[in-house]
Amino acid sequence: MYFEDYVPGARTEHPATLTVNEAAVIDFAEQFDPQYFHVDPEAAADGPFKGLVASGWHTAGLMMRLYADQYLSKTASLGGPGVDVLRWLAPVRPGDVLRLRTEVLEARVSNSKPDRGLVRTRAELLNQDDVVVFSCEVLNFLSTR
Repeated sequence: MYFEDYVPGARTEHPATLTVNEAAVIDFAEQFDPQYFHVDPEAAADGPFKGLVASGWHTAGLMMRLYADQYLSKTASLGGPGVDVLRWLAPVRPGDVLRLRTEVLEARVSNSKPDRGLVRTRAELLNQDDVVVFSCEVLNFLSTR
């Protein structure tokens, strides 16, 4: 896929899933977000989420894995200038099965580099109950044909 293949309004429910692993939740949090409701299942049971939950940053990383594998062009991707409007909408728990939904919000050719375009995409993670647990807008540069 190239820049021209990302059409504003296109919405895709991607088929692949990731299952959230308790050990990975704890390992990530111990390194990067060591709040008790991410690292200690016993203490988390009495916390605000009534159980262990993944760090929001771990959730963002899981979204990026699915985004890179299922949506982002392997031939035309040129990186991106940012991510906007990050929202953690529902807790992500060990055992949750997450999948990606994308919608192209904008696609425009670069003014300064006409051999590439900028694509703004809404990326959402949904769990096994079809609850949107995470949402953001990702900006990517893609080469043209």
